[in-house]
Amino acid sequence: MVEAAGILPHVVLRDRGRMCRDDREEARKVPDEWPTAGVVVATRDRPLLLERAVGSIVASRYPGCIKVYIVFDQTEPHLPEFELPPNRSVIGLVNTRSPGLAGARNTGIMAADTALIAFCDDDDEWLRDKLRLQVEALRNERRAIVATTGIAVAFRGRVHERVAARSTITLKDLVRSRTFELHPSSVVAWRRAVLEDIGLVDEQIPGGYGEDFEWQLRAATLAPILAVRRPLVRVHWHESSWFADRWDTIIESILYLLDRHPELRTDPHGLSRLYGRMAFAHAAAGRGSQARRIAWDTIRLNWRERRGYLAVAVSLRLVSAQTLLRLAHRTGRGI
Repeated sequence: MVEAAGILPHVVLRDRGRMCRDDREEARKVPDEWPTAGVVVATRDRPLLLERAVGSIVASRYPGCIKVYIVFDQTEPHLPEFELPPNRSVIGLVNTRSPGLAGARNTGIMAADTALIAFCDDDDEWLRDKLRLQVEALRNERRAIVATTGIAVAFRGRVHERVAARSTITLKDLVRSRTFELHPSSVVAWRRAVLEDIGLVDEQIPGGYGEDFEWQLRAATLAPILAVRRPLVRVHWHESSWFADRWDTIIESILYLLDRHPELRTDPHGLSRLYGRMAFAHAAAGRGSQARRIAWDTIRLNWRERRGYLAVAVSLRLVSAQTLLRLAHRTGRGI
């Protein structure tokens, strides 16, 4: 478990709009079963995308209170300008932990005073019924502590829906397949469970790559993760993806995950997927012989793992890594 220690964030901007309250009048309007949700939006120098993301959150058809915690990471803070409906508030913070997405999310988690904690990347959008349907799912399954939804991946004018195959995702499921549908922008969890049981987002992962998957592995050891099987988050992919060409970071982070979570080595199918990603990253970085060696290990574990063959093709310069990435993104998938 990642410890919930660190410096509390400094609030740099006051709330806009009407504050969420639990006093007499508001308590009568909002039933007890609609707990207050704190939504952490980490951002860095993308004001227009941030405005769209926050606008989609505050427009949620959720009867309870929503507090949006915008955490500015390595950038000057500036809140989006728009009117807020009742029972919604926006709070600006500066990332006081390690630079990057993990530290920014943890800054928001520590600042929140809400029953629920949720995430939304600054370039994604929530559909209006997302939060309500997730809270209903959590209420119906008392043992659950984390709920997710399906996603709609938007890339170059095309939208591809990705929905989990089942409504509960176990640790075994995650070990076998990362389950890309469990996107961090769809995650909602009980904040107390995050602080006391699951732990904060791991800030030690190289480059912050795969920090959401690592957190989900820890969460799934406690209880299955709920999946609302509807595409309720629009995920926008674009050319400026942080990890489009950070091949060495990807390799280092996968090795970190394998060391931290030995269970990832227990399923040949899941392990071949991780090896295949490392092989592809080595090939894209120009290390052909190393890529082919790991690709062979990939195929030995699971001969159907396509990443092994793609890595060989890139290593032999039959096709470029960028071309394959573009083709995969057009179908709403990654490599």
